[in-house]
Amino acid sequence: MNNFRFLVLTASVLFFVNGYSQADCILGVGVTDDATIAEIFQFNELQNEKLKSLSADLKTKSDELNNELVNIKDSHPQSSVTELRQLADKYKGIMDSLGKVQATTDKEMLALFNPKQYEIYQSLCKEAYRSPYIVAPTMYTDSIVDENR
Repeated sequence: MNNFRFLVLTASVLFFVNGYSQADCILGVGVTDDATIAEIFQFNELQNEKLKSLSADLKTKSDELNNELVNIKDSHPQSSVTELRQLADKYKGIMDSLGKVQATTDKEMLALFNPKQYEIYQSLCKEAYRSPYIVAPTMYTDSIVDENR
């Protein structure tokens, strides 16, 4: 049973990365190590706390959706082509939900970026040929404003 959960989780991540990252530039909250994201974007204390919170929330939601996948697989009849199509439709619906949860979480985190952090995110997306999520960066009182722009 644990092997199946691992397989479902791995398939979920791969599906999400392959299915959604072609157009969208995911930040990867909950997928990428929190410390890596925090280091790349030089997070302040508030951002670090929010990242940890969002990662934990995403893990909970992902676990719930993965449990749904297991329950559907275990309980859905699979003896005919029609039943397999129905199972595939249910599976796709849950996978779409996983993608939406990831996108929402990333956008919440990106909304806490200051303009310089968001600029770095956009630059990384451009290098990866991905479309960045559009959010309005936050102005922090400790941010340095470059008036020579």
